[in-house]
Amino acid sequence: MYQTLLTEIEKGTLIITVNRPDKMNALNKDVIADLSNALDEAYTNADVKSIIITGAGEKAFVAGADISEFQTLDAAGGAHLAKLGQDKVFSKIENCPKPVVAAVNGFSLGGGCELAMACHFRIASANAKFGQPEVNLGLIPGYGGTQRLTQLVGKGKAMELAMTADMVGAEDAKSLGLVNYVVTLEELLPKAKEILQKIHTKAPLAVAKVIACVNDAAKCDPLGFDNEITRFGECFSTEDMQEGVNSFLEKRKAAFKGK
Repeated sequence: MYQTLLTEIEKGTLIITVNRPDKMNALNKDVIADLSNALDEAYTNADVKSIIITGAGEKAFVAGADISEFQTLDAAGGAHLAKLGQDKVFSKIENCPKPVVAAVNGFSLGGGCELAMACHFRIASANAKFGQPEVNLGLIPGYGGTQRLTQLVGKGKAMELAMTADMVGAEDAKSLGLVNYVVTLEELLPKAKEILQKIHTKAPLAVAKVIACVNDAAKCDPLGFDNEITRFGECFSTEDMQEGVNSFLEKRKAAFKGK
């Protein structure tokens, strides 16, 4: 179905694996197109409750962009490339109403770090390394890296990492708030699946509203509080809210339907 991805649905989780291990799973126009289509499928397929994005092999999650595609671009071409990626993949991940987790196995550099940061949270294997090395090429991050890195690690550290092009290991990334957990390579996908299975037991419409509200907060949206009030109110018109309240009062497990 896809040239550059492997996909499977397991217990409601769509696992998307970028499958270019000979190229360290580098992003190119084909990967961007395939990811866009896979995300569209995730948005619309009722069988998909959550998504894991990972890389093939043990060396790299996504080790950057395919630099050979940059050689012929001018300023307008570069801006178009960045906008296309943002619209088709990175913003689509960030705004997905279903939880998207990055399972980072190895190098997560440049566009790969940006791909991981677009996900709702990240779990890293112990050998993972993160970085935004674009200044080494006379470039800056173009897929939201300057914005999301700052949201996650703060202004000072984001400035340092983006200007020095230094890499950080998994444990340092965890201490910076870039990743939630560090586990062995063998435990990486099981840990991501475990967390998502827990989320699957919660009300899907409420989970979607949490994603939207936290995204507002990350962007310092001046309407963030108002949007939270509105979405809180909207929950009261859902069957899931009635089920959640009734199950709590009746001391039983809730059976949410996403309605």
